[in-house]
Amino acid sequence: MIEVLTSNTPNGKKITIMLEEVGYEYKITKININKDEQFKPDFQKISPFRKIPVIIDHEKNVSIFESGAILIYLAEKSGKFYDNKKRIVITQWLMAQMGYVGPILGQHHQFHHYNPGKSEFGEQRYFKISTSIYKNLDERLSVSKYLAGENYTIVDIATFPWIARHDWHDIGLINYKNLCRWYLEISKRDAVIKGYDYLNKGEKIPKI
Repeated sequence: MIEVLTSNTPNGKKITIMLEEVGYEYKITKININKDEQFKPDFQKISPFRKIPVIIDHEKNVSIFESGAILIYLAEKSGKFYDNKKRIVITQWLMAQMGYVGPILGQHHQFHHYNPGKSEFGEQRYFKISTSIYKNLDERLSVSKYLAGENYTIVDIATFPWIARHDWHDIGLINYKNLCRWYLEISKRDAVIKGYDYLNKGEKIPKI
């Protein structure tokens, strides 16, 4: 049994989508980040930076923090979505998601979506870089079916929930035809649909 300590965020959705894709049984333990539950001592013991998600693999009595590390762990455990022959390419694109795509879009959310009008510099800076991310991803997908090559991998699973907030970004996903093609294809996967709505509240993947 995999226990997922999480909240309803893109990083949280990465893990439940992956778990659905590999067909593992799991349970959700909600961490209410709006009530600072991530700062409780018991959670800090397994998440030193007080961030969600974290998983506990009760079969092996091990916990893993950081969403990218969790995806790698689940991929290696299941033998899926992390092809040995393409591992270097997959790892590069995963690190790009973890270190650039996610953090930048997250800052864009903070300035543009949650706190508009509080910092013109912040809004403009992160809108500009986020737009570049859309362009970069679109360019990659013009020469590759998926982000790390011809096969669906943990990179696509990691990136998809962030692009699924495109209606927050106001960049215009519809203007990026290759990124749109990728987004629409992934959004139709049964595991993605189910993993996206892991709280079972009828949450739908945003349409373009």
